[in-house]
Amino acid sequence: MNHWNIRFQTEDYVYGKEPNAFLKEFQKKIKVSGEALAIAEGEGRNAVYLAEQGMKVTAWDYAESGLAKTNKLADERGVVVKTELVDLNEANWSETKWDEIVCIFGHFPVELRQKTLLGVKEVIKPGGYFLTEVYSHHQLPYKSGGPQDLDFLYKPDEFLKIFAEWRIVHFFMGEVVRQEGELHNGVSHVIQFVGQKPGKLQH
Repeated sequence: MNHWNIRFQTEDYVYGKEPNAFLKEFQKKIKVSGEALAIAEGEGRNAVYLAEQGMKVTAWDYAESGLAKTNKLADERGVVVKTELVDLNEANWSETKWDEIVCIFGHFPVELRQKTLLGVKEVIKPGGYFLTEVYSHHQLPYKSGGPQDLDFLYKPDEFLKIFAEWRIVHFFMGEVVRQEGELHNGVSHVIQFVGQKPGKLQH
């Protein structure tokens, strides 16, 4: 059993039930509709928020307990989220079907991170969006959340190189304050990225 599956086996939502503040702010600006995928989604707070905005949402995580809490939260909020048990090491990035993909504090080793970002790049529809907020490689001394392993933290050039030909709607690296449940609390050093894939979105 992986440690996330154990961590999410509580009644409490360890990151809270409210969506990430950056997602909430930018979702209103980009006004995207259609099908959304939330990867490494944990307990579902962001997927449920996207469903509340009228999107058809799929949540991926590799903790069954997290997906169960996603379904529970969706029921509480009166929306539907499709949940899929997915290990990103084995994810299928072959079908171009998503209008938006979000990754909120999804942290993986460098090799898997590269594979995942390249996969995201492939399967978003032309004109679709990728939105992410993650801890930067400066986060360790802040002690406000995230992995305590530098290998799991992001550097800005990872986004700027992989998505170089995309329209960068927003890019930021610096300090923010996050109050997200018991595990994300206080001043944090993050990278935020919103990119739009070239081409026209077809519905």
